[in-house]
Amino acid sequence: MSSPARFDRGHTDDLMTFLTASPSPYHAVANAAERLEKAGFRQLSETDAWDSGTGGKFVLRGGALIAWYVPEGAAAHTPFRIIGAHTDSPNLRVKPLPDTGSQGWRQIAVEIYGGTLLNTWLDRDLGLAGRLTLRDGTERLVNIDRALLRVPQLAVHLDRSVNTDGLKLDKQRHMQPIWGLGEAHEGDLIAFLEEEEGLEHGSVAGWDLMVHSIEPPAYLGRDRELVAGPRMDNLLSVHAGVAALAAASGADKLGHIPVLAAFDHEENGSQSDTGADGPLLGNVLERSVFARGGTYEDRARAFAGTICLSSDTGHAVHPNYGERHDPTHHPRANAGPILKVNVNQRYATDGSGRAVFAAACERAGVPWQTFVSNNSMPCGTTIGPITAARHGIQTVDIGVAILSMHSARELCGADDPYLLANALVAFLEG
Repeated sequence: MSSPARFDRGHTDDLMTFLTASPSPYHAVANAAERLEKAGFRQLSETDAWDSGTGGKFVLRGGALIAWYVPEGAAAHTPFRIIGAHTDSPNLRVKPLPDTGSQGWRQIAVEIYGGTLLNTWLDRDLGLAGRLTLRDGTERLVNIDRALLRVPQLAVHLDRSVNTDGLKLDKQRHMQPIWGLGEAHEGDLIAFLEEEEGLEHGSVAGWDLMVHSIEPPAYLGRDRELVAGPRMDNLLSVHAGVAALAAASGADKLGHIPVLAAFDHEENGSQSDTGADGPLLGNVLERSVFARGGTYEDRARAFAGTICLSSDTGHAVHPNYGERHDPTHHPRANAGPILKVNVNQRYATDGSGRAVFAAACERAGVPWQTFVSNNSMPCGTTIGPITAARHGIQTVDIGVAILSMHSARELCGADDPYLLANALVAFLEG
């Protein structure tokens, strides 16, 4: 991974496998944990006392994962180098009373999660995935990865102006998927999932479920130079971060502690116990310091020397809407990762952070580019400013340029995921 070689499609092939296997944040962190365990990391429980040992460690909480590697000789005040990302994507999520219907159609009641492009969920074969909580307190991941649901669009014959006036969707009335015929009965969906999972009827006490497109990722284009797939925002960064952390754990003479922080709930503000605006990352880093015999002074010294790369997708220049982009900043697919800048702190990057990222890319032999929003367009944000403000650590916003952000199916350059991963390895090792 640490070599600067480009155009390695093996990494992108593996990303596509990861996307398919991770239809929910809970699946994403479970798959990430499995990969880290194969690299020698071990899971810690937040309710246990932590030892001072070296090596790779991680904690899981819901749809979030924090993993770190303590090298030999690490002092209590050794700073951290953090890759930040998020595991959630905009989608449709099942309501507490899911069984509904109308006009002889059985439907599932869903709530809109995050800023999803609603029209991209229409007329698409959808599966259902997420987490079931059983009455004994245990949890079960579930993934119905077949054509189970569909949100049908109104036929053009009944909406003659749709192609001239645009599609208008009401989130409550128009986005409820169908899954059969007949009358809806309370408990039907959960009883179906219990049967699918081989569980005793009535054993499910709670659920966190969401729909997903069952169409697998695919290479696209004459030369297969693009990749189309779901949840690239932001599992692309999670996958690259896992690969980079595993690679860095084998490096010699690290002067810092590499960390991967993959949070949930970025798409709706990060304010949760598993979000970037919650205490999870700070608690883990502090406990790591204290487990190595550190004091509050050691904690302060470690945080003062810490740097975080907040990795999330950004906007590639759109060929049909070039005027929506800044006229002098046009990130392109397969031109390397992007540095994201906004002076109003929607991104956390400053000049010194630019130097950190540039040095990592130079060390990896990776090209990079810069993203700035058009002044007339509102700028999105990331976990970067939240991480910087909450923990007082230097943070730099980066990522990969994509098209169709927040669609059920997004598009990126096939080489960019590998280029990002190489830059992240160089950051963690350098």
